[in-house]
Amino acid sequence: MKYILTTLALLGAATHAVAEPAGLRHVTLEMPHHGSKAAVSIWYPTDDGDAPTIFAENPVFEGVQAYIDAKVQYGRHPVVMFSHGMGGTDRAQAWLTAGLAERGAIVVAVNHPHSTWGDFDMSQGVKHWTRVADLSVALDNLQSDPAFRDHIDPARIMASGFSYGGWTALSMGGLMGNHQGLVDTCTAQIGTMEACDMLLSDDVRMQDIDPGVWNASYADPRITHVAAIDPGFVWGLTAEDAADLVPNVLMIGFGGADDRMSATNFDDSGLVDLLANPEVIRLDPAFHFTAMPLCKPAGEDILKEEGDDAVCNDPVGTDRAEVHQRIIGAIAAALEI
Repeated sequence: MKYILTTLALLGAATHAVAEPAGLRHVTLEMPHHGSKAAVSIWYPTDDGDAPTIFAENPVFEGVQAYIDAKVQYGRHPVVMFSHGMGGTDRAQAWLTAGLAERGAIVVAVNHPHSTWGDFDMSQGVKHWTRVADLSVALDNLQSDPAFRDHIDPARIMASGFSYGGWTALSMGGLMGNHQGLVDTCTAQIGTMEACDMLLSDDVRMQDIDPGVWNASYADPRITHVAAIDPGFVWGLTAEDAADLVPNVLMIGFGGADDRMSATNFDDSGLVDLLANPEVIRLDPAFHFTAMPLCKPAGEDILKEEGDDAVCNDPVGTDRAEVHQRIIGAIAAALEI
């Protein structure tokens, strides 16, 4: 097993040449398995930009630059199908999707129906197979779109995601769920492990989901790589569940022994030991929400006033911009760009 142990306080920032902003196209796709539509952002390398636009900026978070509807750069490029976390959006990790496109990847970020900010129903969003289906539909669209189909490198198609999106990526890459294992873990740790109370609540009742549906394979045969960033639901799995996962797997975790989020701890859960030869990066100091965008100076106070989660409060010593660049660099290296 190959491990990369990363301590941000000791290692210097990864460097690469400053790139031009990426191209960005917005599309809306029918998702028949939901009976609804989904907004999708497609990021891609371009050398045809004019005046860039700022995307995903608001009073709390910094945005990123993009050339809207510019032409795709000549050549074939790796593809990353990106899945946001539960209650997230394509905007939440725009720093990553834009950064990878600047490096040379086509990145497709789907706003998952029922588990996106403003469209949230945990009882539906928890169904990971529908999230995989969202990404597969978006990949179908990419492969048939005249603007992109001739620019895709089929040997480098990655499923990636953050938090529950990390689980979605693993599922799309061939990892199968273990319903009983997860329910048993949550039952034993309810009140201590994040999200278990909600999962087992009367509003969600994950324990009543059909195990046959939960445990089925949702692998998309087009996927060649997986990058899971602090993935959720990583408990209760067995070697059999991981047997068909694609071999090119990058696992990225946030936090040290004393402050790591339990629900996403792929070490304590045993998941990482089930994988054949993963590349593993542990980023410390950092915490789960270090994967959110860079915060503006007033961001912390605004969130406090609104009673929102303190997603701008990184652990002492964390350089969020540096963490972001390390993640971009690690995924780019996995795709050889």
